[in-house]
Amino acid sequence: MPVSTDAILCDQNPDLADSCLPEPYSPRRVVSALISNSLNQANMPNISHHQLTPSDMAQKEKLQCLKDFHKDTLKPSPGKSPGTRPEDEAEGKPPQREKWASKLDFLLSVAGGFVGLGNVWRFPYLCYKNGGGAFLIPYFIFLFGGGLPVFFLEVALGQFTSEGGITCWEKLCPIFTGIGYASIVIVSLLNIYYIVILAWGLYYLLQCFQRELPWARCRHSWNTQNCVEDTIRKNKTLWLSANATNFTSPVTEFWERNVLSLSSGIDEVGELKWDLALCLLAVGLGHLLLLHLEGSEIHRQSGVFHCYVSVSHAHCVDPEVWIDAGTQIFFSYAICLGAMTSLGSYNKYKYNCYRDCLLLGGLNSGTSFVSGFAIFSVLGFMAQEQGVAIADVAESGPGLAFIAYPKAVTMMPLPTFWAILFFIMLLLLGLDSQFVEVEGQITSLVDLYPSLLRKGYRREIFIAVICVISYLVGLTMVTKGGMYVFQLFDYYAASGVCLLWVAFFECVAVAWVYGADNFYDAIEDMIGYRPNGWMKWSWTLITPVLCVGCFVFSLVKYKPLTYNKVYEYPDWSIGVGWSLALASMICIPMVVVIKIIQSDGSLIERIKAVAAPVKGGASSRPKEYSLKNSELLHPLDPNGTYALSKHTHTIVETTM
Repeated sequence: MPVSTDAILCDQNPDLADSCLPEPYSPRRVVSALISNSLNQANMPNISHHQLTPSDMAQKEKLQCLKDFHKDTLKPSPGKSPGTRPEDEAEGKPPQREKWASKLDFLLSVAGGFVGLGNVWRFPYLCYKNGGGAFLIPYFIFLFGGGLPVFFLEVALGQFTSEGGITCWEKLCPIFTGIGYASIVIVSLLNIYYIVILAWGLYYLLQCFQRELPWARCRHSWNTQNCVEDTIRKNKTLWLSANATNFTSPVTEFWERNVLSLSSGIDEVGELKWDLALCLLAVGLGHLLLLHLEGSEIHRQSGVFHCYVSVSHAHCVDPEVWIDAGTQIFFSYAICLGAMTSLGSYNKYKYNCYRDCLLLGGLNSGTSFVSGFAIFSVLGFMAQEQGVAIADVAESGPGLAFIAYPKAVTMMPLPTFWAILFFIMLLLLGLDSQFVEVEGQITSLVDLYPSLLRKGYRREIFIAVICVISYLVGLTMVTKGGMYVFQLFDYYAASGVCLLWVAFFECVAVAWVYGADNFYDAIEDMIGYRPNGWMKWSWTLITPVLCVGCFVFSLVKYKPLTYNKVYEYPDWSIGVGWSLALASMICIPMVVVIKIIQSDGSLIERIKAVAAPVKGGASSRPKEYSLKNSELLHPLDPNGTYALSKHTHTIVETTM
């Protein structure tokens, strides 16, 4: 009967008898105990090389090979955070950082992160509003001059340092660690209000399971005398006889009077809407579960598509068009939030992130452009049915998702079927983006205290605490005045101004402080070749110039926040909004000052000290890629000399 390697090692080590037990003790724990015992013996100074028998040396060689074999194959034990290896715990080392199991995991995670609601409800409207094809000119300039370079920079930085959104800057350029803290503030505020959109979507989805869509007619308790159904508007004779001047539609009244129960202003927050609070709780629990598991009947008109892609040359020189293009790029690529850096940090060191970043960029922008045709086909159908211009039905943001599209499905055959499909799509798009953003937030914070938060269930408990806090703050947005609070967060907390500010300093830190050529050397070491030079020139010059220009224009063209272009926010609420924006922006200069104060020497010496990478370098390059005569290729004897002249095993370096 053949005897396993584990059994032989247990027989040769009587001291490990307690570890060599049958189930429920798994062989993984036996390996951990063996490795720990072997290393303890190897580190004992009283044992000399001459005291070791040939059998002892053979045993140590077996243990070394066994440790190398299990290095990347052992899975976390039940109750352990991902990446926690038993041999690390046995040796008293900090838990090793987990890696993606396959290339597809990274691709799907990133695609889910930035292909979201913005592709559906923001890009098509901006394209139409800003002159159709004319909007694509600044859009593509910002795409190739800002969006793709910064996206690749963040992914490559995470892969190079194998750290989250904060500690990666601590290793690469400590003086700009504030970039990471600014990103965490932005994404934390974003996660609070983004999930409220999903709560609205879930509420609409549940309302679809009725005999008739509740926003189709004016026969409900929340409707007013000014409610006029769309069938009457289409019939001009009935419309003139009604002599309606101050009319509203049933879908608008369902949204404002039933879903939101909208109050008169932000001063009147009102009571909590328990139906929305329960929807918010349900979405939050579903999202928490995902984090724990770690997964046409429409008439198409050429005139409608002409409105979408036609070129208006007057818009090409309009600063607002360039501002919209720049902010849309940064929003849709989910950059400056720490999420892409965190996702990149789970890549293997030799992963070809440059190739996949270009492919993912094409997927993101292509999805935005194609979704515009789908959305405008719906809007064109609705405009035709109502007999109005498409400008009268075009909406952006929540207006498109919860007013324009619900109104459109009531005019289609099988309206309930189309409504269910739309809101399921809305929930799936939003949940995936929310998942990635929260994962980026959690990874960045856990990497600050890895020895504390990567043990047992602590990471999961920490995620639950963050989600509970976000839920409690989000309850302010499901009150009768919650829509005003939601818009305040949306307009200021994660605004384009904040993202442009962070992107500018990211390029400065990498290209001017760490050095663009040095970073290119690091990328070449990871992927095997140097990327195209336009990335380096973008980090060095193009992206900073675009960010500064768009940032300045945004401040010059700034308009105070309004709701529905009618309600004007009070001054105190505008002050709260700017406080939310400055909460992230101030992190960068504040950390610069703190780092300089904490260092020693003259001012120049202090700046040089905190601008240099940490001692030992920022690279996370594994040891097996470092030297040909590494410890893995030549197992060491207790005296530290190479005992074997031949390799015990071969390490094959691959690039995915």
